[in-house]
Amino acid sequence: MRQHPTAAIIEPVIDVHLDGDYLASALRADVLAGLRAVPRSLPPKWFYDAAGSALFERITELPEYYPTRAEREILLGRADTIAEITGAHTLVELGSGSSEKTRLLLSALRAGQSRNGLRQFVPLDVSETALRESAAAIAADYPGLLVHGVVGDFTEHLDLLPGDAPRLVVFLGGTIGNLLPAERAKFLAGLRDVLVPGEWLLLGTDLVKDPDVLVRAYDDTAGVTAEFNRNVLRVLNRELGADFDVEAFQHVARWAAEHEWIEMRLRASRPMTATLPDLGLTVSFAEGEDLRTEISTKFRRAGVAAELGDAGFEPAHWWTDSAGRFAVSLARAA
Repeated sequence: MRQHPTAAIIEPVIDVHLDGDYLASALRADVLAGLRAVPRSLPPKWFYDAAGSALFERITELPEYYPTRAEREILLGRADTIAEITGAHTLVELGSGSSEKTRLLLSALRAGQSRNGLRQFVPLDVSETALRESAAAIAADYPGLLVHGVVGDFTEHLDLLPGDAPRLVVFLGGTIGNLLPAERAKFLAGLRDVLVPGEWLLLGTDLVKDPDVLVRAYDDTAGVTAEFNRNVLRVLNRELGADFDVEAFQHVARWAAEHEWIEMRLRASRPMTATLPDLGLTVSFAEGEDLRTEISTKFRRAGVAAELGDAGFEPAHWWTDSAGRFAVSLARAA
């Protein structure tokens, strides 16, 4: 829905802190480290080329994949409350993608315009193409709102985020669960360091539940998640000149109870060797050997509160969907 139709559309501003050389260097470094490690692993950020992003959008619509629907339910019911509590002048979204769920918050914050409400939206994403498309769409649908996009990595460029205080930073989709515990601690502490006391963080976290429900969410019957998982090998083949036999790897999703996270893996269906000439690297896989491509931690309320508190945030509100599957928490920078 268009907001303030009589206001002028403001052309988005885009700051680019990543370029092709940065991304290529980061990919090379991650792949070298991950394929030389024991056991082997790759970070999940390399799933999201154009094909991978399209596959993930399909995943969010699958009947087994509840997190997107559950988080949207929370935001539908709580956006006005979040706007009232925070009174944010700037909404910052980390890993913005298409910013669809964030429109619920934008609309609620814009409704407070007469009370000196939202002035600026700051989406941050690693994909310049996706960011420019979503920034243009938001600017068109919210006339009078300044959209100041940042092409960057939320693990490295938090100190470059613009915007007038008070800012509300949103990190949705359960993405924080893709970080290992030490990485989460570093990220949250780094975010707290760039906020002034009284600014806000809205965090989406998937919750611990029946392992069968969790596994089905990451191993759907239509095989879309399997294709999404294997797509990372297509990225390596294209970007690094590798020769992985993509279809020879089986998609595996397993619940690691000791860590309370889901692991996605690619399992070699036969002995094979892959060469990555751009890296001067050859890797051999035994039949049944796994390459871990993602973790997705599932949380409990006490754990989220503890991690936020350790980073210098004061947990203020905790909301779940009606089925108690997913949570959105609001915390203030202390």
